[in-house]
Amino acid sequence: MLPALERHRRLRLDAALRDKLLTMSPATMDRLLAEVRIVAHGGQRGRSFFHFVATRDPGSIAQCVEILNIPIKRAPASEPSYLDPAEVTAVLAQPDRSTVEGMRDHALLSFLYNSGARIQEALDLCPVAIRFESPNCVRLTGKGRKERICPLWPETVMLLKKLLERQPRAPDQRLFVNRYGEPLSASGVRFKLAAYVKAAAETMPTLRAKHVTPRLPARTAVHLISAGVDVTVIRSLLGHVSLDTTNHYARANLETKRKALEKVIVPAMPGGQPSWKRDASVRAWLDTL
Repeated sequence: MLPALERHRRLRLDAALRDKLLTMSPATMDRLLAEVRIVAHGGQRGRSFFHFVATRDPGSIAQCVEILNIPIKRAPASEPSYLDPAEVTAVLAQPDRSTVEGMRDHALLSFLYNSGARIQEALDLCPVAIRFESPNCVRLTGKGRKERICPLWPETVMLLKKLLERQPRAPDQRLFVNRYGEPLSASGVRFKLAAYVKAAAETMPTLRAKHVTPRLPARTAVHLISAGVDVTVIRSLLGHVSLDTTNHYARANLETKRKALEKVIVPAMPGGQPSWKRDASVRAWLDTL
């Protein structure tokens, strides 16, 4: 028991809490101290755990309050990573569409980019949720069993049609399955995407410096912002309840910022000539007065 506690000797524990730890099994103590570390690093799950302990064990309220009073460690927020349209095209070109597996992967990645769906929303997709007639759209079921309708490009619908022709599925069966007919997993999609990104980086070196995940809604949001789409429309498309969540994804990329700056008049440099002096036609007109 003591060696397990010794591993956590760097934590500052009062005598009462240390005595309680000595009565716990090593596994239980490790889990508890892991929660303490989560709280110390600003984890919401750890704080919820100690709120729960305080309601169930009044004798531990004092220790729980001390733990909950640990200041949250703030880390600098990094700029979200996104792919440029050329990089998206390079990744989508990697699957071998002459095979069923490549056709499936190409259709899945295209669908994720088109609809802005979360990875699990796409993996839960069934043919019955797709409208193949014009206007093309798809019904997605997101968090909290909330449904939303997203439009689809005709090109995306054509890819889904060809996949169903090659790999028929019942209306209520998952559309994206493996070679055994079982639904794909999110981890499997991440593995395949990593392989495609690595292959695409041979022709698009900028991909090597980017962390690409199946979270294509972030890429979709950035490209919609670049196209001038209102952020409230993007929120509805991505299925976000709060506009703050959309703002986290819908960051302006470098090109959008550059275009915005180009609309601003550059201030005159100190000591420079006025614009009328630089214009020969204006000076010629003034000479005629």
